[in-house]
Amino acid sequence: MTLALSGAGFHRGTSEQDVQTPRDLLDPIEKRFGKITIDLAASEPNVCEHYYSPELDSLATPWPLSNGLCWLNPPYSNIEPWAEKCAAEMRKGARILLLVPASVGANWFQRHVVPNAHVIELMGRVKFVGHTQGFPKDLVLCVFWAGLTGRSSWRWRGGMFAGEATR
Repeated sequence: MTLALSGAGFHRGTSEQDVQTPRDLLDPIEKRFGKITIDLAASEPNVCEHYYSPELDSLATPWPLSNGLCWLNPPYSNIEPWAEKCAAEMRKGARILLLVPASVGANWFQRHVVPNAHVIELMGRVKFVGHTQGFPKDLVLCVFWAGLTGRSSWRWRGGMFAGEATR
């Protein structure tokens, strides 16, 4: 008998990394947090008019500070440098929303997200633009705003929000 190996660990980094965030998720996010002014990892305009393309290299470029709301749906194959940069840029004054898989046991999550962001567990699967199925893992929205930490959950399709941020 041959066993077929499957799961995220066996296919790490081989999945599509350039996906667009759907408007049906962005609209409730903007209703709750305000207008997103820059997309920090995009290959073409999707979230908003202003974006950092791969050629600009968002990880090597300073992010806008205190003059808007930054959006980041990074490639999921290597999230740590993105989460680390979110924490660093937040300490300088940037406000960032980071959409990532709910990898709560990962070292990068414990190191860079937990002590620096309010983590919102998104209830309901997100179907990225051009895909017929929802993303197979739970996602979280990490809110990097100075002094804001804690955890909550959000049924984003219905607007229900549970939990409180702590400062």
